[in-house]
Amino acid sequence: MDRFRVLVVDDEPTVCEAVKAILAGEDIDVAETTSSVEAVRMIADAARTLPTGGYDIVITDMRMPDVDGMSLYEAGRESSPDTAFIIITAYGTVQSAVDAIKRGVYDYILKPFTPDEVRIPVRRALEKMRLRRENLKLRSQIETRYSFKSIIGNSPPMRDVFRIMRHASASESNVLVTGESGTGKELVARAVHSNSVRAKRPFVAVNCGAIPEGLMESELFGYARGAFTGAASDKIGLIEKADKGTLFLDEVGELPVTLQVKLLRVLQDGEFLRVGDANPRRVNVCVISATNRDIKRAIAEKTFREDLYYRLNVIPIELPPLRDRKEDIPLLASHFIEKHSAKAVGRNVTGLSKEALQALVNYHFPGNVRELENAVEYAMAFASGSMIQPDELPRYIIDGGKLGDEARSIPIMPLRDAKVKFEKGLIMAALIESGGNVSEAARLLNVHRQNLQQKIRLLGIDMQTFPNAS
Repeated sequence: MDRFRVLVVDDEPTVCEAVKAILAGEDIDVAETTSSVEAVRMIADAARTLPTGGYDIVITDMRMPDVDGMSLYEAGRESSPDTAFIIITAYGTVQSAVDAIKRGVYDYILKPFTPDEVRIPVRRALEKMRLRRENLKLRSQIETRYSFKSIIGNSPPMRDVFRIMRHASASESNVLVTGESGTGKELVARAVHSNSVRAKRPFVAVNCGAIPEGLMESELFGYARGAFTGAASDKIGLIEKADKGTLFLDEVGELPVTLQVKLLRVLQDGEFLRVGDANPRRVNVCVISATNRDIKRAIAEKTFREDLYYRLNVIPIELPPLRDRKEDIPLLASHFIEKHSAKAVGRNVTGLSKEALQALVNYHFPGNVRELENAVEYAMAFASGSMIQPDELPRYIIDGGKLGDEARSIPIMPLRDAKVKFEKGLIMAALIESGGNVSEAARLLNVHRQNLQQKIRLLGIDMQTFPNAS
């Protein structure tokens, strides 16, 4: 983290030197000037050029020629709004210092001052600056993590997903994210939220399949004091916590039908009732739902309300399984190597060998992106060099890839045609083995002779092919 920067401004050089000496042991960079006009320029220049956005603290005398302390504060606030100002003032002007604090100045120091009377307010201000920097860093990490760039893929199916995500982020419409387990549905939901107008509002995630049905209603909608035994006070539900933000309903297909009706009211009217409360409450939420279930089948089976489905599915985002976007595997694998490099203590894994990458591409990945990440992390733990080799991948990847090679050697055709082709080939093989003897071929195939003869006619097998047919 960059060191904190402090500017001391006083028309008396001895005061500047005294403050600078007091702060010498504080692990901060201290600049000084006796010119308030020069101070205005220095603050503006620092705000424009310093990586942290300017001086963290300005300590300035209240009474100075040309530009007094409050005028310096007003000018500095324009160019460097996050800088904390501390005013040095004489005892007789305490009221003006108090008035300055009301106008936004952080603190004041009385002349004459002791070293602690300078250090303590500076340390308090620096702690505030430190928290602000950490919050900015955390926000930046969150925005980076959940930006569209954090979702890896350049295949045509993923480019289509990104296009729909951009439209979803620019709207206030509800979104339904579908896809197999491990395709990254929650990551997409968070990215849509963090790029929307609600980005600075809450993102509340609810796993509808993880909360017991008996607790689901009170968790979602909250409850009033005395609603049931143990309800000693009011409780805010997850829907209310998401007010003005985004409510993410993961595994929404698992939501009990009784609660689907109540959720529908939230979506239609923006109203809900806490358990045990007769007074409806208003809420403004954007709902992003996700499921790996076939919702249309659930509707047909009467386990999911059709009207709720249409309310949730205003903007559908369907995530492709990894097997349908294999050209993204090299990008994803490289991303996961970089992500987990810190865990590979004592190893410097930088990539995959051509053979290892081919093994990943050959594998069908039923667990999708999540399974690929686990496989890469496993391989990094066993890697002996900078490049992951095939034998360092999980064994099932290699075995599954071989099965995939065999499957790709079979031409795709309608199942009925494949059955006919297989039967004809099998019967031909048995007739060749038996020298055209139908009775022997029937024995080899474990069928009755008459049945085999009928099959031979139906399949159009020319028995003249076998000179010794009988």
